[in-house]
Amino acid sequence: MIGWLVRLIFIPSGIIAGWFVAKDAPNFSAVQLVVGLLLIFFIVLVMIIAARLDDMQGKSTGD
Repeated sequence: MIGWLVRLIFIPSGIIAGWFVAKDAPNFSAVQLVVGLLLIFFIVLVMIIAARLDDMQGKSTGD
């Protein structure tokens, strides 16, 4: 299960890292890891913002 999650993160991060660094460069893995961590960060950030917006909309309707 964890392997699938890691693959789902590292496939797009490998593509994005490939835009900046050649795939045979020695630091490609490090760049891919940083891009993957940034993807995770932005996914979590979007989830937090969506939850807060949902909370704010629920309070404004008078529930």
